[in-house]
Amino acid sequence: MAANRTLMRFTGVGGQGVLLAGAIFAAAKINNGGYGLKTATYTSQVRGGPTVVDITLQDEEILYPYANDGEIDFMLSVADVSYHQFKNGVKPGGTIVIEPNLVNPTDEDRKKWNIVEISIITIAKEEVGNVITQSVLALAIANYFTGDTIPAEKLRETMLSKVPEKVHDINNKAFDLGYKYAKEAQAAQAS
Repeated sequence: MAANRTLMRFTGVGGQGVLLAGAIFAAAKINNGGYGLKTATYTSQVRGGPTVVDITLQDEEILYPYANDGEIDFMLSVADVSYHQFKNGVKPGGTIVIEPNLVNPTDEDRKKWNIVEISIITIAKEEVGNVITQSVLALAIANYFTGDTIPAEKLRETMLSKVPEKVHDINNKAFDLGYKYAKEAQAAQAS
């Protein structure tokens, strides 16, 4: 395993923005002087089919772009079908953030992994005011739980470069809320 390597996985269904989130992470790592790569798997359904994006971030050149089962450090899932299909890639003890209104981990899953519940879609709809911002919430949450793999402001800067200027304000709000809820979820687990 390469030094300073972080493997992440985002799962959902087509149309939820997991592909964009993966692309932003990879670009941010490159912009920060490292190597970033996303590999995506999705069905032929444009919307609603299972989607998975694996993101490899490391300081050295990436020689193998795929994560083997049990290697993923962090996963975020906003769809039950994708969660169950792709969860086994996460290493034992790894962190999985789920949308609790849509994803149902088993009791066995809760013993095997650190399951964190954050209502990503509800926050995007009700607090940001636009469900499409769920991918930006996911970015901030993932970066927080991986120990700020990419400096937060570099990740924000890259995200803003990938979205139209007219939606910068709501995406900045979503980014900040992602960090806020990630910190609260971690604090709740610690108590």
